[in-house]
Amino acid sequence: MKFRFLLWMLGLLMGKASRTNPAFQQQLGDKDLVFQLQTLDGKVARHFVVKGQRITSKSGVVAEPAFAIAFKDAAYGFATMQAKNKQLAFMQGIQDKSIQLKGNPALVMWFQGLTKYLKPKKAKPKA
Repeated sequence: MKFRFLLWMLGLLMGKASRTNPAFQQQLGDKDLVFQLQTLDGKVARHFVVKGQRITSKSGVVAEPAFAIAFKDAAYGFATMQAKNKQLAFMQGIQDKSIQLKGNPALVMWFQGLTKYLKPKKAKPKA
């Protein structure tokens, strides 16, 4: 349940950033593709549509995504995406086959670069 909620929130955050953040829009460039994040069994899946410098997302799988990141299960996917050092968590997961990548690995790297724009802004300390 937590993983499904996390993917839904990721869709909301990327959708908002694609409408309001010029740096995020620049990263989207002229890409026109669909990617998905899911569990290996496909029970929890969400696909993200990138088109016209906008991102929308829908529940479920698509037949031919440009790339897919599949986690061994929902709990593992949630833990990996919440890890302090996400890059290390992803690399370890790929090495031990807990995470499987399908499609273009360069696009996976592009997606990981997008996520840096989704961090919450730090509150300014009160004087």
